[in-house]
Amino acid sequence: MTKNKSNRKSITRRLILILLIFQITYSNGQLKEIPVNSTTENRIDSQSNNSYRSTIFPQIHTNLNGMVTEFVRTMHQDNKGNYWFGTNGDGIIRYDGKILEKMTIAGINQRFRVLEIVEDKAGNLWFGTSEGLIKYDGNEFTTFSKKEGLPGEDEEIWGLTIDKNGLIWIGSIEGVSHFDGEKFIPFYLPDSIVENPKSMLSHKLVFKIIEDRNGTMWFATDGNGIFKYNNGKFAHLTTQNGLVDNNTADILEDGQGNIWIGTFYGGVSKFDGKTYTNFTKDGIIAGAETYNLYEDSQRNIWFTAEGYGVYRYDGKSFKQYTTENGLTSNVTQSILEDKKGQVWFGSWQGLCIFDGEKFVNAKDKEAWTK
Repeated sequence: MTKNKSNRKSITRRLILILLIFQITYSNGQLKEIPVNSTTENRIDSQSNNSYRSTIFPQIHTNLNGMVTEFVRTMHQDNKGNYWFGTNGDGIIRYDGKILEKMTIAGINQRFRVLEIVEDKAGNLWFGTSEGLIKYDGNEFTTFSKKEGLPGEDEEIWGLTIDKNGLIWIGSIEGVSHFDGEKFIPFYLPDSIVENPKSMLSHKLVFKIIEDRNGTMWFATDGNGIFKYNNGKFAHLTTQNGLVDNNTADILEDGQGNIWIGTFYGGVSKFDGKTYTNFTKDGIIAGAETYNLYEDSQRNIWFTAEGYGVYRYDGKSFKQYTTENGLTSNVTQSILEDKKGQVWFGSWQGLCIFDGEKFVNAKDKEAWTK
């Protein structure tokens, strides 16, 4: 048995224990406010098998007419106004203004995971999934995987972005690669490794990729800090030179050019290019595991803090929202602002919407979610 397979068995056992803990902490359908470290649940749930299961937790809010058995991992509204929901094990769900439906994609296991959704300038949608890279051109889906040269044995794509030149960047357990529309080309990060990396799967795994306003590419890795790349030069950000935690979960550039960093053990911080401000260490926010960084149209920064709900930063202060404020669950998996200015939140217990004043069941705002 390979080391990766052994690791995945261990991860699956830990996931089962975590789910049991979560189940017994529920009372009347609400999650009690206890600090649960469910890192494995959120990072490695993609390693569980692809079989359908009944909904794990009671559905307080809509689960898209029963089509979501676990949770919505990522959301996107395209330039035509269609809503797209990437699920954890139930594939792709779309609402086109008339029909809410699960999309069928020929040639792959239909019970797949979707980790990223991006849209290119031509309006094509690209999905980073457990079955490789999937393209939707408005008429049909095309899948690109190992047959087309996707590196490594594991076809799952974690990080996905399209740069200003239209080049697609892909992060997987094998590292980073480019996709030019026809073939995958490896892009090698430096060999430098932090001392005693605490990787869940591999220090080469890239969870998130972004391009900042200056054209610098940022790569958030599994236990090996963050790499920056511009004009052929790399920089390695680690705890040795100011990074809060080498286990980076998410990264975002805000409208002012600050880089926000979510981690698995060190909370959330902001980097202005010179100085890191660690809001978690300073006691301003709670929760060591932070991710789902998102900037809305009003320049508010949203993010989730595992077990502590979600936070909104308005440029001056943070406001915490939990189930007491109507949030579906304090374990939130995805965030999206739609073209109406509504902010959606996906969790193990369904989808809710924040309309600027309050959180409500998504179906109370959008009846098509049922």
